Amino acid sequence: MIQREDMLELTRRMTPARTSITRIAGCYADRHGEYDGSFNTNFLKLSLPDRAKNLKLAKAIPFSDTNRNLREYRFPENAKGAGSMWQMLMAMRACGLKNDALMETFYEIVLESYHAGGDYAVLVFHDCYDIPAKGLDKQRLGESEEVFEYLVCAVCPLVGEYEPGSPECGFLFPAFKDRSGDTGYVNIFQRDENGAGRELAAILGAQRETD
Repeated sequence: MIQREDMLELTRRMTPARTSITRIAGCYADRHGEYDGSFNTNFLKLSLPDRAKNLKLAKAIPFSDTNRNLREYRFPENAKGAGSMWQMLMAMRACGLKNDALMETFYEIVLESYHAGGDYAVLVFHDCYDIPAKGLDKQRLGESEEVFEYLVCAVCPLVGEYEPGSPECGFLFPAFKDRSGDTGYVNIFQRDENGAGRELAAILGAQRETD
C-alpha cells in the first residue's frame, strides 16, 4: 500500500521555487507508435513558464489518488536480469538521463508496446531528494537521512503541436516507501480505468502483489 503522506512529501517540492529536478527527456509518437523526435535537456535551462508547465505534468503522477489511480507494483526476481526493463530503469537513474542511446532504447520499447488513442509524448524526469531526518514527533531534525534518486515518467496525449496534455499513465521509480526508495517496487499511475496502467506494468515487467 502507498502511504499518501509519502507522496505529498515529494509533491510539496514540485514547484519552480523548490524543485530539485535535474533533467527532463522525452519523445513524441503518433497513435501507431511511430517515433517523431526526442529531446533531452537540463531542467534548469528551461524557461520559468516551461518549468512550471512540466512540473505540473510530473506532479500529476505522485499527487494522484493513492491506491486507486496510483498503485504499487513489484518487480519479481526473474524480471531483474540482464536486458530487463528493471535493469534499464536502474541505468537511466544512475546516469541521470544523460545517456541518449539508453533513452532512445527505452522509448523504442515503450512505443512498440503502448497503445494510444492519438498522438502522445513520453516524458521522463530525474530528481534527487535529500530526505531530511525526522524525530519521533515527526518534526524535522535538519540533517539528511538519505538521498532519494528517482525517475518520474508521464505518458501524455498531445493537445497541440508537441504540446503534452494531462498524463494518461506513468510511473515513479523506485517506489517511495516509508520515506525511502525501494528499487524492488514501482508506483504506477493510470488516469482512467482503461487498462493503461496495467499495460505500462506489463511493459516494465512489474506486477501487483495480488496479481
